[in-house]
Amino acid sequence: MASSGASASPEALVVSLGDLPVGRILRLAGGRYAFAFAESYVGMQPRPTLSQSMLTPSGQLGQDLRAYGGRLPPFFCNLLPEGPLRECLADLAGVRSTQEFALLAALGADLPGAVVAAPSDLFSRPETGVLDAVRSSLAKGDGLLRFSLAGMQLKFSAMLRKGGAISVPAGGVGGDWILKLPSPSFDALPENEFVVMSLARRIGIPVPEVRLVRVEDVSGLPGGMSDSGGNALAVRRFDREADGGRIHMEDFAQVFGVFPEAKYEGHTYANVAAVIAAAAGQEAASDFARRLVFSVITGNGDMHLKNWSLLYRDPSRPSLSPAYDLLCTRVYLPRDRLALRLGDSNRLVGVTADRMRHFAHDARLAVAPLLRLTGEVAERTRDAWRDLEERGSLPGPIDRTIDRTIGTLADATLASAGVDAG
Repeated sequence: MASSGASASPEALVVSLGDLPVGRILRLAGGRYAFAFAESYVGMQPRPTLSQSMLTPSGQLGQDLRAYGGRLPPFFCNLLPEGPLRECLADLAGVRSTQEFALLAALGADLPGAVVAAPSDLFSRPETGVLDAVRSSLAKGDGLLRFSLAGMQLKFSAMLRKGGAISVPAGGVGGDWILKLPSPSFDALPENEFVVMSLARRIGIPVPEVRLVRVEDVSGLPGGMSDSGGNALAVRRFDREADGGRIHMEDFAQVFGVFPEAKYEGHTYANVAAVIAAAAGQEAASDFARRLVFSVITGNGDMHLKNWSLLYRDPSRPSLSPAYDLLCTRVYLPRDRLALRLGDSNRLVGVTADRMRHFAHDARLAVAPLLRLTGEVAERTRDAWRDLEERGSLPGPIDRTIDRTIGTLADATLASAGVDAG
């Protein structure tokens, strides 16, 4: 356990969107936790959206105070990392990884999107802004890496220096890039994601800027991590403005109000598409379908609820965020299946016309445009892959596996659409 220790856990955390307080997470008797909106936020018109899960079907703000035993409410639970990253940061914070309230208090300065969660005792003066109070607290801190980037892979908030050097900032706060380290379990994972993300950009899918960097060239990593060798993947954060401003976002585990461990359960890709169509419009739903077809054809079985997000550049009307976490999981799991059901199954096979008709029916989307889109994405992905320059960064066996995967799944999709697969 980290020697720095953790300060006494507060009774409440102030939750803000940037500098706008929206409510508090309350620690109740019996190890229960609940979220309550601030009266000032409830009375705002127009009001920035914290989460689709907190709105009624008519778009009004739901105000039921529900307490959760031993856990944070799902929206906030999904802001915390999972797996090895969670264990690492909990250790640095001096708390157990299961102590979600204390962990959020420690990591709440650099959460995904614009949400800030800060102990209420930081606000000693009414005029103190949320971000100023957090920055002041961090300036007095002990160097704890206080970022929280949701997900399982070991990653850090990072900054791009002049000349292209990548560094992890002191305190772990303020980075506008995400640095994903190599995995001890999956060979060439950063290279895999780099290439598939580059392929997505090549066919017109919006993705953030990505770079491969040598781990040994990254400054500021915790002790020993820079000795692992190999490449890391640097991804520009799309939830940060060039001037450091924060853009609110929420993933679809938050949208559906489920805990992170349910990210593979209970919902389908059609459910996701239906929410996107209602919240962000038909064009965004078509963009989602385009990315979904691409993910299937590139053999990605891990596009679960947390790998799709809404972005709130307009505080009250979201858009579909740029695509992220795109890779070929078939490289590591030859019999992998889709994270969620597409059409009538979650089999990771070609996107047949029947599957898309089923998907369109369930999502209440027009069938004909989706069928045309499916064939176009399959053809463009297959053709762009053939001369993709970034493939040179892949080890030969992984390149060949992805090549076979794209060839097989694109051809099966095109055959179903009645297009020549040659």
